[in-house]
Amino acid sequence: MELAEPEIRPEDVLRLSDPDFHSGNVCIVTGCGSGIGRATAIACAANGITTVGLDIDVEGAKKTCELARGMGGKVVFIECDLTDDAQMEKAVHEASCMGSIKYLANIAGIQHIDLIENFPMEKYDLMQRIMLRAPFFLSKLVIPHMRKSPGGTGVIGNMASIHAHICTSHKPVYNIVKFGLRGLTQSIAAEGDGKIRAFSVSTGFVKTPLALGQVPAQAAQRGISPEEVVRDVMMGRSRIKEMMAPIEVANLFVFGFSRFSRYLIGGDLLFDGGVVLTY
Repeated sequence: MELAEPEIRPEDVLRLSDPDFHSGNVCIVTGCGSGIGRATAIACAANGITTVGLDIDVEGAKKTCELARGMGGKVVFIECDLTDDAQMEKAVHEASCMGSIKYLANIAGIQHIDLIENFPMEKYDLMQRIMLRAPFFLSKLVIPHMRKSPGGTGVIGNMASIHAHICTSHKPVYNIVKFGLRGLTQSIAAEGDGKIRAFSVSTGFVKTPLALGQVPAQAAQRGISPEEVVRDVMMGRSRIKEMMAPIEVANLFVFGFSRFSRYLIGGDLLFDGGVVLTY
């Protein structure tokens, strides 16, 4: 079992024929420096969309831009702290100068594992700001641009989780913000009149630095191998005993943004190996 973040190969990227997938249209992707954010930025760029990646990880984001160029796409990196409203306003303004903002992928996230009674409130506040308030604020900023764009259309995709459907212990704030993202998704859709669409993506564990970084500690704590942690602990309730690759999640964003998803309005793409819906 490979326990490293997989490379993104050109043949792994979903490429769709869509009249709105062109360089005159802009997609903003948060968390572009690694993991699902990186993969989504690359996939959107590979589909011909001018992609603006936001992150505080400068080196990681530069690597994303390089990988996108290797696939014939274009990712423009803007360093942006999602806890700073002024920086987000500036980033959206800069993105609007590159074309019509048509797509937003709210992906950036962090994790802190603790019981509710022990949970540091500064971590609560930080997770809320990055993972729920920033997606709301960025949506607030981009929707007027979408309404003014050709056709008055746009799509916002939010990275949720199985934790937007079920709650597990020691992850109270993660549970809260992921449920909140589904509420944000449906709220955007309710106000979008079918022209501004929104959807969420819910997965289990994905081979990202965030998830893979938890494996060695869990193995040591439980006295089992890293492979057993993945198969029996992380993927224990999944019918597929292997974590998703980031590009597999990114492809769901491409699909959700495309003309093939015109009836995906407020819906959730649950790709979790059966954790939530099978017993």
